[in-house]
Amino acid sequence: MAKRPTNIFGMPTSLRREPTPAEAILQEHAVVFRPLRGMGWGYWTTMTILLAFILWGGYSYYLQVTQGLSVTGLNRPVFWGMYIVNFVFFIAISYGGTLTSAILRLAQAEWRRPITRLAEVITVCALLVGSFNVIMDMGRPDRLWELFVQGRIQSPILWDVIAVNGYLLFSVIYLYLPMIPDIAFLRDHQPGLLGWLYRYLALGWQGTPRQKHLLERIIGLMALFMIPLAISVHTVLAWIFGMTIQPMWHSTILGPYFVMGAIYSGLASLIIAMAILRRALNLEKYLTLQHFQNFGKILLAMTLVWLYFTIAEYLTTYYGSEPAHIAVFNAKLYGEFAPLFWGQVLFCLVIPLVILILPRLRTIPLLVVASISINIGMWLERVLIVVPTLTRPRLPYGVATYTPTLTEWSIMIACAAWLVFFFMIFLRFFPIISIWEIEEEVEAEKEAAGVMPAAAPSAK
Repeated sequence: MAKRPTNIFGMPTSLRREPTPAEAILQEHAVVFRPLRGMGWGYWTTMTILLAFILWGGYSYYLQVTQGLSVTGLNRPVFWGMYIVNFVFFIAISYGGTLTSAILRLAQAEWRRPITRLAEVITVCALLVGSFNVIMDMGRPDRLWELFVQGRIQSPILWDVIAVNGYLLFSVIYLYLPMIPDIAFLRDHQPGLLGWLYRYLALGWQGTPRQKHLLERIIGLMALFMIPLAISVHTVLAWIFGMTIQPMWHSTILGPYFVMGAIYSGLASLIIAMAILRRALNLEKYLTLQHFQNFGKILLAMTLVWLYFTIAEYLTTYYGSEPAHIAVFNAKLYGEFAPLFWGQVLFCLVIPLVILILPRLRTIPLLVVASISINIGMWLERVLIVVPTLTRPRLPYGVATYTPTLTEWSIMIACAAWLVFFFMIFLRFFPIISIWEIEEEVEAEKEAAGVMPAAAPSAK
């Protein structure tokens, strides 16, 4: 007897020549569902390398906990260093994902559909990793609980703890809600333990008109809510610095400067992730050149906005000529931090501008080069925000120095590995492209052309 054909999940399919609507969806989007069936050697090799970095970082953190912060380059008065730099950087990456998804949803930009889930996953992964960096910076992480039971609401640090944790909670919800129809589809086609898990995560979704209307309304309200929430979170993060009287921190521009920088680096990170997934998972059908070029135009605008904010910050400091501020200013432009400052200008302005300003150069490889350059430059900018000010505080210290140790670099690399690790776990269990949204677009086009749609994406 001939063996009955099965789908990509190993479940029997119809013997008829014409596939059922659900089978047609599996065939049409097989490249998206394929990672859920099982990954090849490349996936597991990458995961092994990531785990090696994570274990090395874990060992480095163990040394830090047992031996104290003396194994780092942190000192008096430079009590913040690499960990807080990375905290600000990773939170910023998350920001671009949220705003990209929320704004494009509210604007009803149809080209957003293959991108929104990727942006939302980056948000959650970056928030998880970024939050851990605060714990890394603590000499006594066992006392973290005291912040919640004895924290003072007057402290901007407590504001930030509340804001970041709230942002993480709502980002997870905002990621999960649009996944429900696709999870229900997986529930109907995935056997075994995973099918049981999907059944609970699907929340009884059947794809009825009432369920669709309710879900779309909730997603719209969440998108509207996430925009001011994201802006407030990064503003509060900036206030940790701006609410002090430290030179070049105590400034009203710091809040919007942080928000703008977060959008800039977040968009760059999204472009890099899109390019990698497009190549690794053969998603050329979904992530097209037009998507990259659209983001390239936005990135060009953000490059010019970054230039405006940077000039506004440094010109104001220079013109005011307040001695404490000028000491930090000179250290950045002419002193020991000058290589970092001019490197930041090169990576954040010169290289991206050369690539983005000419339409014929906005190819996918060059957009990735510009995005990597932007992220390098924005990381340097975070270093220049945190470290130079602390080496020249208002208190009667001499000029201090700070050099990160191998322990800090190891933990930093491990954090980056954690971000990719979380992302790849998501790829193993959930489709990175929102299939139900793409199918909705197809149905809308058929209705506009007078053709009846064949099926909903959650049909069995």
